[in-house]
Amino acid sequence: MLKQILSKLPRKSSKTGGHYSSVSGGGSRSNDLGTGKSGNLSLPSFAVPDSTVDVGWKAANSKLNGNHVVSSYEALPAFKDVPASERQNLFIKKLNLCCVVFDFTDPTKNLKEKEIKRQTLLELVEYVTSANGKFLDAVLQEIVKTVSANLFRSLNLQPRENKVVEGLDLEEEEPSMDPAWPHLQIVYEFLLRFIASPENDAKLAKRYVDQSFITKLLDLFDSEDPREREYLKTILHRIYGKFMVHRPFIRKAINNIFFRFIFETEKHNGIAELLEILGSIINGFALPLKDEHKVFLFRVLIPLHKPKCLAMYHQQLSYCITQFVEKDCKLADTVIRGLLKYWPITNSSKEVMFLNELEEVLEATQPPEFQCCMVPLFHQIARCLNSLHFQVAERALFLWNNDHIENLIIQNRKVILPIIIPALEKNARNHWNQAVHSLTLNVRKIFYDLDPELFKECLLKFQENESKEDETKAKQQTTWKCLEELAGKKDFSSEDTTETRKSIGNGSSG
Repeated sequence: MLKQILSKLPRKSSKTGGHYSSVSGGGSRSNDLGTGKSGNLSLPSFAVPDSTVDVGWKAANSKLNGNHVVSSYEALPAFKDVPASERQNLFIKKLNLCCVVFDFTDPTKNLKEKEIKRQTLLELVEYVTSANGKFLDAVLQEIVKTVSANLFRSLNLQPRENKVVEGLDLEEEEPSMDPAWPHLQIVYEFLLRFIASPENDAKLAKRYVDQSFITKLLDLFDSEDPREREYLKTILHRIYGKFMVHRPFIRKAINNIFFRFIFETEKHNGIAELLEILGSIINGFALPLKDEHKVFLFRVLIPLHKPKCLAMYHQQLSYCITQFVEKDCKLADTVIRGLLKYWPITNSSKEVMFLNELEEVLEATQPPEFQCCMVPLFHQIARCLNSLHFQVAERALFLWNNDHIENLIIQNRKVILPIIIPALEKNARNHWNQAVHSLTLNVRKIFYDLDPELFKECLLKFQENESKEDETKAKQQTTWKCLEELAGKKDFSSEDTTETRKSIGNGSSG
């Protein structure tokens, strides 16, 4: 009986293979930080510096039902309670203490330990904010290790196959909130303060805030929690500003995310935030623009108009596009033709977004570039004017409310008016929406008051073409009627067939 009881008691593990033992005295750095498959705590392996203030860090592993648990997790002294000479060692120990990652899926688990860690993280934020003196190599290494242990994790993304539906307002969908955010937020704040700190020497820190670190940060942009993406946006922008050596890599890495999104998945939660970062970067581009930046516009930004979920990031995308045109007006022709290439056919809400962006681009477009693309552009605008969706037709007519665009149209009216007169006349006659009808009459009046002769000439040409179309339709109807009569006959002689062919030939030739 005694043996059976003793056999059920947990034994101290002496093996390190496959599981972490208690705190290791060696200097090894493990990449497998965080929680295990079971969701229970998995402790990292690191060295704790020798110090008289080494109290509180007694997190030892004991084996219970095959899982690791924290047997003791105690708070360390406050910085104000130790001599100044000991504060750097204490800072490192507090960093090590915060490497432990708790399971937040169960709110009743490890409450005391979670509160200790939260208070410790707040102390770390305050320490970094008020630091006097450059961060040394050993400190930088521990900071990056602690941040990595807490932030770099597998995102538990919900299935998104049915999220992107045409006509669905994705902004109204409830975002998914990470239960671990009370700790994650403080870690993000700590990282932000560390990156922005004047005591952080970029030449030294770039060895730890390296390409691998940046890549893992970028992976987190797919988080469903908007609060996390907002912090990531700010932090990545600060890294881009401080670590000049990493700028080309950051741009290339973001491009790769966009390529995968456009041409493979069309699923990513952080496209808007990444575009917001790029909008600020593009704003700082020096003139003349490098070929690399122009290629980015042609191959990345313009194709980003293709995905169905454009509404999720269109505002930021439109800003980036407009920034390019404002910096180099010669790009306007290419941008407008790119918009025409990806112009939606059946998605009316997306078409309204295109028209909004088109107005912003045209506002920065100069006459030479406008003349290069005005013919295909106004063929598309004419189609929008005749759209049965009143918002599309109305938005297209609003283009004439912009003084700069109206001046461009007036200067090139001899080319533009013949293209849009048919659309204006059809709207004026029979468009079902009263607002569209009224706006159409206003635009017609603008052209008539400006150049009555040209207007009458274009109107006459339209009426002639309309008459020819009516004649062609009448002949086609006659031909079909003849075919129907012949098909109704029981006896279809060869003589009738010859006569029918002649009549069809005469009708088609007309």
